[in-house]
This record gives sequence, structure tokens and C-alpha cells, in this order.
Amino acid sequence: LFLFAATGMLLTASANDFVLLFVSLELVTVTFYVLTGFLRRQAASLEAGTKYLIIGALASGFTVYGIAYIFGTTGTTNFDALAAVLKRGNPGAAFTLGMLFVLAGLAFKISSVPAQIWTPDVYQGAPTPVTAFLATGSKAAGMALVMRVCLAGLLPVREQWMTLWLVLSAVTLLYGNLCAIPQRNIKRLLGYSSIGHAGYLLMGLAAANALGAEATLFYLGQYVFTNLCAFLVVIAVTHVTANDEISSFAGLGRRSPLLGLSLFLAMMSLAGVPPLSGFFGKFQLFAAVIERAQTDWHYYLLAGVGAAGVVISLYFYLNVGRVIYLQEAEETTPIPVRPAMQWALWSCLAAMIGLGIFSRPMVEAAQNAARMIVWR
Repeated sequence: LFLFAATGMLLTASANDFVLLFVSLELVTVTFYVLTGFLRRQAASLEAGTKYLIIGALASGFTVYGIAYIFGTTGTTNFDALAAVLKRGNPGAAFTLGMLFVLAGLAFKISSVPAQIWTPDVYQGAPTPVTAFLATGSKAAGMALVMRVCLAGLLPVREQWMTLWLVLSAVTLLYGNLCAIPQRNIKRLLGYSSIGHAGYLLMGLAAANALGAEATLFYLGQYVFTNLCAFLVVIAVTHVTANDEISSFAGLGRRSPLLGLSLFLAMMSLAGVPPLSGFFGKFQLFAAVIERAQTDWHYYLLAGVGAAGVVISLYFYLNVGRVIYLQEAEETTPIPVRPAMQWALWSCLAAMIGLGIFSRPMVEAAQNAARMIVWR
């Protein structure tokens, strides 16, 4: 099942046609329907699978109807051919409706408002390794697909979707960060955190410029390593404690210095604290938004909302750090870390620190990838 999902993600990220887009999306989504509900004897897992199935089916319906409208008004499903048609003028209201349907369906894949409601419940109820895969690989593939659709096929009508993503970016990052504040379950907190980071990713997309595309790709790359590091720690701890409440991580810095340090640095990178990779990623996204604001003052508002989101997120990320190092643990037994897990954690830590201090190679890779997507 994991291989099927990985294959679907590769096809999704490279899709240049709406037909391949839909087929690859369904390959990924149907696989995750099974994976999220894999623990059949656990009610939480079955509930997560059911919620993911219902909302995923609704999103698929929006996507396929949107594709039908786009094909009916333009006569093509290929992104390059679609862009050529749109350069000659907007086909009309039916096309706009189809575009909105497709973008609404794709919002489900990246946990963006208005299709974000499933994220915390599924993250909490699904098996933790599945949640980690869903939060990293699936989100990265989904965001890459959104970029291909918007910055290739729909670029000639970007004035129509730029405002949409601008509003959704602001709402998404505020929703995710505000809802994360009262959470007491680490997986649920990471679910709302994922929604908030979808808002930051959409900031770069809403800018609809070359710098925005590069910043989004860089941020997405470092986010995968950071989020994976956090989930690896959750997997290691819950394997011993069978408890994913934040309180179960109390004293983790003493019970396992490597796990404590890894989770703390992952939280700080997600918050955007220098010199970690999350800071440089956010810096690039804000630079792209400010560049766009030179021609549209509304983007100053988006930058302000984004800055507010960063401040809000510091509260709950630092709270996890407080639990790790300052809260006394009821259980003081050391938590063993297997060699394979140690290698994985050290690799993620190296990526988080390295991409923050020596970011140039990753920036150049993001620039090269952006050139393959954006029409300059």
C-alpha cells in the first residue's frame, strides 16, 4: 500500500494533464483510505478512515466536475494546451466555475480551508507511521500539483485565482495556528500545525511570481524533513508509552536526550526560529509576498497576517519545548532509540540545521524546479 501511494505521489507531482491528475490523485487517496483505517480493532482508526473517505470522496467529486467544465469550455485537458487557449481570452463563467471546483478539490490534498476539517481527526486516529507519511509525502505531492495547475495551466488567468489563494492563505494559517493553541494531543497539534503551514505555502503561490514559486518549493522541501523529524520522535515515544498526549513527553530531554533535542528543534523549525531551516523558508515566502505587494497593496495585509501567525504559533511550539525540558516526568525510565531511528533523526537534524545555515544548494534546486513550472 505504501508503494502504491508513493507511485501515485510521483505521478501526481509530474502530472501535465487533468486526466493523469485525477487518476494519480485517486491512486493516492484510495490507498490512504485503507491505511488510515488499517487498525480495524481500534475505533479511532476506523473513525479516521471513515472521515477521510467521506471528505475525500466529496473532494474527488468537486475535482472531476471541475475538470468536466474546463474540458467542455476549452476542449482540452492538457495544461500547456489549456494555457494556450486561455491566452486568447477567458472562455466564460462555466470555465471559472470549473476552475473553482478543481481548486476546491485540490485544497483537500494540502489541508487548506475550506477542505481542512478532516486533518486533525485523521492525524490523531490513523496509525502514527501512516500519519507521518500523510503529513509529508502526500502534502508535498499535493502542493506540487497545485503549483503545476496554477502556474502552468491556469497562469494566463492568474488574476482570478491570485485573490482566491490570498484570502485562503490568510484564513488557513490563522485557523490552523489558533486552533492548535488548546490542543493536548501531539498528533492533533501537528494536524492543526499542518493546516497552518498550508497557509504559509499558499502565500508563495498567491504571490504568483518566480520568487514565490522558488520560496514555496524550498519551504516545502525543508518542511518535509522538519515534520518527519517530529513524527519520528512521536513514533519512538508512543511505541514505549502507548500515549500520544503532550503530557506523556514530559521530561523527554532527560529520558532520551536525542529524542528530546530532535522534537524541540523540530518545533522551533516549524515556528521559524533562526538559524533553522524553517526561518529561512518563511523569510523567502515573506520576501515573495512583499515583492508582489509593490504592485498590489493587499499583499501587505497578507504579510501582516502571516507575521501574526508566526507569533501565535510560537506559543504552542514553545509549550511543547517546556514540557520536554521543564516539566517533571512521572516515569523516568530511559526510552531506547534503535540505531535505524538514530540515523533517521540525525539525518533530519542535519537537514534542518544545514538548510538553515547552508541553504544555497537547496535554493538553487528550488530555482531550477521553479523554471520547469513557471512561465517567465
